[in-house]
Amino acid sequence: MYKLKKNLVLTGMMGTGKSTIGNSLSKKLKKEFIDIDYIIEEKLSLSIFQIFQDKGEKFFRKIEEEESKKYLKKNGAVIALGGGAFINEKIRKYVKENSFSVWLDLDNSKLFKKLENNKKRPLLENISEKDFKKLHDERKKVYSLADFKINCDFKSKDQIVEEIQKIYENI
Repeated sequence: MYKLKKNLVLTGMMGTGKSTIGNSLSKKLKKEFIDIDYIIEEKLSLSIFQIFQDKGEKFFRKIEEEESKKYLKKNGAVIALGGGAFINEKIRKYVKENSFSVWLDLDNSKLFKKLENNKKRPLLENISEKDFKKLHDERKKVYSLADFKINCDFKSKDQIVEEIQKIYENI
């Protein structure tokens, strides 16, 4: 069923390893890897943080939608969406129509500890653990609409890649 779909899309909160997992997975599956956040940074010659700071979140989300939709039209790629992209109903619709989607999930407190000193994430600037948990809980409701969920707690990158590869090859 899913092998007829065009792309394998990774979604989930910032910091769950979508780019790292996606890059490794694309090599194993011999598919092109596309990192939407990287595409946006290259296109604008600015980091995601700078885009949020200089042009605002609304501007970023508009570019994110345009670039996500453009690359979701491709065939046979592994695509890492930005943490907020799957929240966008239009992007999610494209994913559902054109892709096999996997949600990379990580425990809220582990994720917060991993990200709390990260200065590259604009939505984390001065965020409390309580507010991060609220954001994470809100987004999880939407991430759960992905075709599959991988619990990344206590798993290595290689274990996660292998798990996704097995699901992909057995569908």
